[in-house]
Amino acid sequence: MARFTPENLVLAQEILSRYPRKKSAVIPLLHLAQEQDGYVTNDAMANIAELAEVTAAEVIGTCTFYEMFKTHPVGKYVINVCTNISCQLLGGEELLEHLEETLEIRSGSTTADGLFTIEDYECLAACTEAPCMQVNYRYFHRISNDEVDEVIADLRSGKLADTIPDHGTLQRVRQTIPADKLAGVHAPETVVDAPAWMSRNEPVLAARAAAEAAAKAAEAVEEKKAD
Repeated sequence: MARFTPENLVLAQEILSRYPRKKSAVIPLLHLAQEQDGYVTNDAMANIAELAEVTAAEVIGTCTFYEMFKTHPVGKYVINVCTNISCQLLGGEELLEHLEETLEIRSGSTTADGLFTIEDYECLAACTEAPCMQVNYRYFHRISNDEVDEVIADLRSGKLADTIPDHGTLQRVRQTIPADKLAGVHAPETVVDAPAWMSRNEPVLAARAAAEAAAKAAEAVEEKKAD
């Protein structure tokens, strides 16, 4: 079980600096932990609780709420196959069965070499592209059994290494925000001035209010004339 490495601890502190309250960084820190180890370890969750100054229960509750976070070892490539209504009608269940036969494992399992995990997924939000599957959350639309076999072969050979990183890696280029560009890093209770966007909109709002007042005044004059 691993806590953050020294390098990732530096990244964790940078992530924490983006938020007025450390608790807001729990999800980004969970992603960092999963990128480090391929899944979120118990020690990593304890480490995150310390850094974000929350209870371990809050971190565990957040981690287990989201399907993307894994609390147990999974394969280098996690394959999600949609079997909800659109994909089901267009071959999603048959696609899942084909994968199980090809990899010789059942849904929810990992191959002996640790390379693949298969998951039967409720919905991948790509109903117009059925049948659909994901590999480490990268989409493959309207995919056939033959195309699945090709994807598996390419993953085994490393041909897709530049397209699909190991499980847990969301992006290859990490966001960095210079200190002078940070926004909203003050706790809400310490803020006394109106947000900048409200100040920018004040002239527009004032003109709109004046126009509405003038319209009402003109309407009142017309009603008085009618009387």
